[in-house]
This record gives sequence, structure tokens and C-alpha cells, in this order.
Amino acid sequence: MKVSTEWLSDYISLDNVVAEELAEQITRSGIEIDSVEKRSPGVSQVVVGYVKSKEKHPDADKLNVCIIDAGLGEDLQIVCGAKNVDAGQKVPVALVGAKLPGGLEIKKAKLRGVASQGMICSAKELGLNEKFVPKEQQEGILVLPENTEIGVPINGVLGLDDKVLDFDLTPNRSDCLSMLGAAYEVGAILGREVKIPEPEKKLIEVSEAASNHVSVHIKAPELCNHYAVRYFSHVKIAPSPQWMQNRLAAAGVRPINNIVDITNYVMMEYGQPLHAFDADQIAGGSIGVRQAVEGETLVTLDGQERKLEAGALLITDGENKPVGLAGVMGGLNSEVTGDTVNIILESAHFDGGSVRKTSRQLGLRSEASLRFEKEVDPNRVIPALNRAASLIAQYAGGAVHQGIVEAVIKTLEEKKITLSLAKLNGYLGTDISMLEVKAIFTRLNFESAERQGEIEVLVPSRRGDITRDVDLIEEIARLYGYANIPTTAIEGPTTAGSYTREQFLRRSLRTLLTHGGWQEVISYSFTYESSVGLFPTLSEGSRAVKLAMPMSEDRSVLRTSTLPQLIDIAAYNRNRKQENLSVFEIGSVFWTDEDKLTRQPRELPVLGFLLTGLRQEKQWNIQAEKVDFFDLKGAIESVTEYLGLHDKVFYEADCPEGFHPGRSASIYLKAGEDKVRIGVLGQMHPNLQRDKDLEDTYVAELLLEPLYQHAVSNIEYSELPRFPSVERDIAVVVDSGVEAGALIQAIQATAGELLTAIQVFDVFTGSKLGENKKSVAISMVYRHKDRTLTEEDITTVHDRVLEVLEQTFAAELRK
Repeated sequence: MKVSTEWLSDYISLDNVVAEELAEQITRSGIEIDSVEKRSPGVSQVVVGYVKSKEKHPDADKLNVCIIDAGLGEDLQIVCGAKNVDAGQKVPVALVGAKLPGGLEIKKAKLRGVASQGMICSAKELGLNEKFVPKEQQEGILVLPENTEIGVPINGVLGLDDKVLDFDLTPNRSDCLSMLGAAYEVGAILGREVKIPEPEKKLIEVSEAASNHVSVHIKAPELCNHYAVRYFSHVKIAPSPQWMQNRLAAAGVRPINNIVDITNYVMMEYGQPLHAFDADQIAGGSIGVRQAVEGETLVTLDGQERKLEAGALLITDGENKPVGLAGVMGGLNSEVTGDTVNIILESAHFDGGSVRKTSRQLGLRSEASLRFEKEVDPNRVIPALNRAASLIAQYAGGAVHQGIVEAVIKTLEEKKITLSLAKLNGYLGTDISMLEVKAIFTRLNFESAERQGEIEVLVPSRRGDITRDVDLIEEIARLYGYANIPTTAIEGPTTAGSYTREQFLRRSLRTLLTHGGWQEVISYSFTYESSVGLFPTLSEGSRAVKLAMPMSEDRSVLRTSTLPQLIDIAAYNRNRKQENLSVFEIGSVFWTDEDKLTRQPRELPVLGFLLTGLRQEKQWNIQAEKVDFFDLKGAIESVTEYLGLHDKVFYEADCPEGFHPGRSASIYLKAGEDKVRIGVLGQMHPNLQRDKDLEDTYVAELLLEPLYQHAVSNIEYSELPRFPSVERDIAVVVDSGVEAGALIQAIQATAGELLTAIQVFDVFTGSKLGENKKSVAISMVYRHKDRTLTEEDITTVHDRVLEVLEQTFAAELRK
């Protein structure tokens, strides 16, 4: 909100107040002032001149020789090339010696042999922002109103001596989206009285009633609780007075004509948006408020046809035809034009949520919608309407018809809040007296009454942000002065900061993997909807969470797996000749079991891996080696070993969706008597690799919560073995479908504590073994912690192992 200090001084005395110092005081009181802008860009010795005559230049078709009365006692001769210059105009004249923006200094000159004693200026040459200059004044010289006094400095005429405070408002301070709201705020800070306009005293109405020409009805009472109009006849559309144009420009609003400018002026003054309709374009003189039906359209004032969604709040005429988007923008079919004679002026209180929804759906934001979205003061509907009526009567020659035509669904109830003085001082750590508290509420223009150590406050309707006693405490604190609140030392027990168990383990895993040659990546939690089906989630029956307002189609759902994004990262790198990748991500995935979300989705931490390219680059004495399934499995084993879970984690061959049917597995964790599926690993399916233009790529994903829960908290040490070990190797022939992991589990269960190490060191298939057969070579290490094993001990255990393998898997010892 841009607040003109010249405009602000209409409501509150700013004598002996420096704008920059005021900005600092306002900032210290809770509303940040982004900047203090000077409207004058450095203009001096420019005055109002009168063009007495205009003649063609004798030697130039595009130049004119003008005689100017600039109030100096003698006329000036100025050569001007503007197309719109003409005799009888009041114009800004830069005298000899004048300085203009950009360092331009005006000197005596001759143009094609004719002397020129100054320059007639355009708005741009005076440094005015053309965005806030009426369209008809944007080209050529600036033509001033006829009643402008000759010889006066242009700075005063155009309000260039003004300074503008840029209020950076938080959403709760919508009361300061108006000049009156800013005046109340500044008045409270400075302790000065605020003078409010009283348009009713100046308003003169004609005898004919407005209700003879217009009627009002509301068909959406839940979205509009008050709608009021006034009727005007015989208005004359013309430019608004210069002072009003100056103030609108300072507020960042471009002047258009007197009617539109008055509605904008009152909106900036009261914070209450208004809208003027051409009454002759409103069928039946009937104004209605209803919700749109599916498929309705409206051409708005900007000339764009808007397709309306069902439920959008509309203003309609007697034929139920839309003539405006309530609180957002009027319709082109009821626009006030130069031919308008009769006007219906609207002032209403629309539901902020409805206006916000319509504005967002159509991508159409206006000064009016900005205010309705943040909830305007419902008690300013009528005062703003009367203020605009008095200005229209004064500056548009309109006859104000008697009475206000309105529909009122409900009126606002008074809001009273009781504040305890003890609670106030307890919260702030102060010793503020009741007298000081009452003085602060007086400065805020809040009515208050003291009752036995408590104060009851009647909160004005303009301050919708104040709903509880703590809000009143905040008001007192900021006006009492935060600098005046004493500083107290922190008391009470202190606790040393530390990581949670999950934070510590997550950081430890990150360090482990990066030291192991892996690179960490961080991707968006939002992804595209088609990626959800690439890989199954680790939770059966879970669904993706769709975003209500996605930033783009590529970021429209919450991810259910990190793998699709890791694959996209691999493709991105491959397209840039980075083909050898070993990356991981520790992040969250999101699941829900609902078709329509009604509760918070589950957010689970996961660890994702991707491995592709070469394990070893080709060198003069070493062949290049591609990564494979076991490189990825080794990385996962390093994680489980680090967490002390190596003996609790096992793998089972599996074929999840998105994985190679013969090179993938599920990962399980032994949790007591149960087993929990905690992840998947394997090679991407060849079809998916081809779609993504990738070579053999291996991916894995682990749920971290089970690992955090079962990870070994303390490092366990064991003494070095004092007795020798004995190693035995066997090669057994089994069916090709038998997993080596199953053989190892059976051997571990049979050999018991004597078996200290076991490893598969060879797998062989061939025609000599028979169809669908394979040979698995396993190395086993036996050791007793208290004595040296005898040959008999080893043979007994070893024979039992072979017997179990034969009985369980029909294994034959390879000869």
C-alpha cells in the first residue's frame, strides 16, 4: 500500500514530521516501510504557462512557434514540435535555467533560425511514470486543467513535492489497505487526533427516490451479506480534478475519468471497493447477486472473455445476465463510457474466500479483489458509498437520488474483549499501569472501560485481526515500544543440544556412503503422475497424493518412490556424457490409502540407490569392468553391516514391477519371529532402460524406519580368537532354482556357533551337471572359542551339514 503523506495530512496533522523519521517509527511499531519515495524526480524552474498563440515554423513543417504567458510579466517565444500543442492551453513550461530529470538543463536556443526561450514539457520529460498518466496525456505535451493558475511552480500543481510511504503489509493488517487505516495507525504512533470525512453533511439529494430506478436482491446470502447502491442522473463524464489525479498516481492507480477515478479514490481512502454501472445498460434497473452456473461467460472491462466456473459470484441485471464479477472486475456490457448519463454505484460486502477463488481461477487480480480477499471492514459499505456520492455530485455534476437501495442479510455484532492487567504485564515482563493501557487504547481509537483490574475493549470493525486478549497485548506492546520492554535473562533448566537417533543415523549413513565413493543427490518431493506406476511402493495398497494446486504437470503429485527421479537424474547425466554414476538419496516418500484425502498422508524416510556404467575404467593393463547386481548388493550390505544388522537382513529372489525378471530381489529384516519387507534391489527392466536410453542400470530402495528401529546402538567388541580355525570347502549340485542364500541359511542353522564364516565362491552350470542343475561352491570356517577343534568335531558337524543339504535341497556333493 502506497501512502501519500500529502493525502495523509487530510486526516491527521503531520506538522514537524519528517517522512523518513515517520517511516522509521512505523517500522518500529510493527509495519515495515519498504521505502520513502519522492514523487519529484528533480524538477526545478518549471511553471504553468498559457499558450496565447501558435504559428507554423517558417522553415520546418513539424515545428510550431508558440507565444507563452508564464506569469513573468513578458511573454516567451518557444519552439515546440508536439502535435497536440494549441492556443488556449495551460501547459508546463521549463524556463531558461530549468533542470529536468536525467540532468537536462534548459538553455536559450535557436531552432531553424527561430529563437526559443524554454521548453513546453511532456509528462515523460517531467519524469512522471507514464503508467500512471491518463492515456490521452501519454503522447505529446502535458495539457493542464483550464483552472490552473498561470506562473505557479509545476511541482505544486502535479503534487511532485509529495513523499510516498510504501507499507509492506502482512495479511492480517488489511485495515491499512486504506488511507483512513493508515491514518489511524499513524495517529496511534504519533498520539494525534484522526479526522474522518463526513460526506453525509455535504450530500444534497434530489427529491426523486433512487428506488424508483433500481432494485436489489441477493440470491447467494452466504457469499454476500450486504449490497447497497445509489442512483445518479445527468452525470457528465470528464477528467477528474488534478489533485485527485495526483493522489491516485501517488497510490499507483492510473486516472481514467471522473467517475472511475472517484470510485478508485474512495476505495484507496476507505478500503471499500466500489463499482459504477451505466444504469441504462442494466436491464430492468434490477441488480442481483448470484452464483454462476457451469459454462457461463462474461467479457470483463479488459476486453477478455472469461469462462466462469460454477459457483463464481456474479452481479446480474434484471434479465439475470452477468454484468460483473463480484469483487473482481466489472463487465464490459455495463461499462461507464463517455456517453454515460445515469449511473448505479455499488458498495457491498462479499465473502473474501469466494473472491479469492474466482480471482485465482481466472488469473485476474485487481485492487478490489486484493481488498476483498483480505476482508474489508463491513461497516464501511455505506460511508464509502456516501463519500463517493458527494464527490460525484461535486465533480461530475450528478444528481444524487434520494435514499440508498440495499439488501442486508446480517449485521456485524460488536466485538468486546476483556484483558487482565496482570496477564498483560506477565506476558511482557513489564509494569505498565492501567492509566497507560487506557491511554494506548485511546490512541488506537478503541473504546475501553476499566473493571476491577481488567479492561474491557470494544474492538472497531476495521480491526478484524484482533480476536483475543493476546492480540490486544500485542497492540499495547508495539505502541508502548519494544525498546521500552526490559530485557530479562533466560531462566530455567537448559538442555544441551543433540541429534535425535534418526538424525544421527541419517548423517552417519550419508558419511558412510560418500566415503565409499557414492554421490548424494537431492530431488523434488513433487513429481509427475506417470512416474508413480514405474515402480511399486513398499506399502501394499498405497496411493499417490495429488496436489490441489501443482506448480506444473511435472510437479503434480507427491512421490511414492525416489527411484523414478534417480533414473531421470541418470538420464540427464548420460545426455551430458556422464555415464558412470553411483548416486544415492536420503529423502521422504508419501503414501495414502484413501481415494480422496481426508487425513495427513504417511511420510516415510527412504534410502534410494542408482548404479550404472563402469566399475573400473579401461587402463593399459586393466580391462574395463561394468557394474553389476552384486556391486549394488555390496553397498546395501555395507549399510546393514554398519548398523549392526547384517545377520538380520536377508534377500529373496523377486520380480517387482519395473525390475529385470531374473536380476532382482526383495530385502527382508528379521524382527523377532517375523520378517519385514524393507526394500527392493535389482536391474531396471530392459524395456524401461530402453525408454530412458540407459545402459544396464541397477537401483534399490530401502525403508529407513525399520533400520533405525533395529540398528545396534552400541558397538560390541569381542576378543581376538586364541584357537586356530579350520576351513572346509564343498561344492554341491542342486536344482538351478535353489537360491544360494537358502543353502547358506540351512548351513548356518545346522553348524551353529562353530561356524564363524561362510561364503559362496563359485557357481557353475554346464551340460555335464545335467539339465536345470548348477554347482554351488561354498567355503566354511569352523572355530571353537575355548579349545582347538579335533578332526572328529569337524567331521561330525560337516557331515551333518551335508546331510541337511541332501534332505532339504536334494543336494549332491560334486565329485
